Amino acid sequence: MIRILLADDHALVRAGVRRILDAEPDMEVVAEASNGAEAIELAREHRPDLAVLDISMPRMTGLQAVQEIKRRSPSTQALMLSMHDNEQYFFTALKAGAAGYVLKSVADEDLVSACRAAVRGDSFLYAGVASTLVRDFLDRMKRGERTPSSVLTPREDEVVKLIAEGYSSREIAKILVISHKTVERHRANVLAKLGMRDRTELTRYAIRAGLIEP
Repeated sequence: MIRILLADDHALVRAGVRRILDAEPDMEVVAEASNGAEAIELAREHRPDLAVLDISMPRMTGLQAVQEIKRRSPSTQALMLSMHDNEQYFFTALKAGAAGYVLKSVADEDLVSACRAAVRGDSFLYAGVASTLVRDFLDRMKRGERTPSSVLTPREDEVVKLIAEGYSSREIAKILVISHKTVERHRANVLAKLGMRDRTELTRYAIRAGLIEP
């Protein structure tokens, strides 16, 4: 039996995806999360074989969560579930440790196959991604060659996401368990790196980077 953790901030989406998975005799959804932080805790508690994570969720994205889940439980495979047919998100998901990327628009066709592939240790590549680009990317990773990385650090991404969601610096400090001064330092560093001036520009960046939904 493939034990699955499902994470998506939309209850209706979770219900639909769960119906697809529970219809399979060899699959069982053992836990559901509504954000990335909750997914990490449930993964620690249940140790699922597979985590199916939405890319865009509040508090912490699926991309941020998958890195922590893989760090804590390397045997747990991960699939990203997304509405974005976007190569940038796809490659970022691979770098984060996901075994594949499934578009919500065709989840009823691709999700079960993707789950089985991930648990076998295989990658699942959705049809819209050029196979030559994917092979090149994976080959470079296997050879240990450098691949393009984000301008911001993972912690800076966390701060930007929370700023864009409307949290104050003191609230962010409490959520991330860091000092108010550290939040302000991260904010200043982010603005300098991106050449931006205020929350509005950071929010636009967060949407483009897939940290929040528009």
